[in-house]
Amino acid sequence: MALILSFNGKTPKIAQSVFLAPTAVIIGDVEIGENASIWFGAVIRGDHPKHRIVIGAGTSVQENAVIHVGKSAPTMVGENVTIGHGAKFESCSIGNRTIIGMNAIIKTKAEIPLLTASPITIPILTGPPRSSIEPSPLNICPRKLNVAFVMNHKREIPRKTDSPIECERNFL
Repeated sequence: MALILSFNGKTPKIAQSVFLAPTAVIIGDVEIGENASIWFGAVIRGDHPKHRIVIGAGTSVQENAVIHVGKSAPTMVGENVTIGHGAKFESCSIGNRTIIGMNAIIKTKAEIPLLTASPITIPILTGPPRSSIEPSPLNICPRKLNVAFVMNHKREIPRKTDSPIECERNFL
């Protein structure tokens, strides 16, 4: 069973439909939306007295990811986000349907609209909504991504699974 701890009088609020792996750790002022999944070794630590962490509905926090909150801002993760294995971030904002690559490091006050690739470190970065932020070297593509572009290229955008809810339920 996952380790869920109160901190400074604040207890995590976790929707009933959330999948929590037995080795996941959720601490303090954290809210996790419906049908999210927190996988093995993931740590979500909401231990700041003024700021909280919100994980949106349908978001997958994969193995060994670390989500923290600091003194500068809350940590807000949108809906249907995939947070890759080993990703680390704090006090930032991640948009809906964003993909955070494995081992990505996103630092304080970053705002990430759509990240489609692998490990990078982002200090303070704001990209326009529906843009693509691509690492190696870091590049914010000036063109806006529209629904047709994403649908035509969705094979190239990593997905958490073909059926995340079924995958998560296999562990229950």
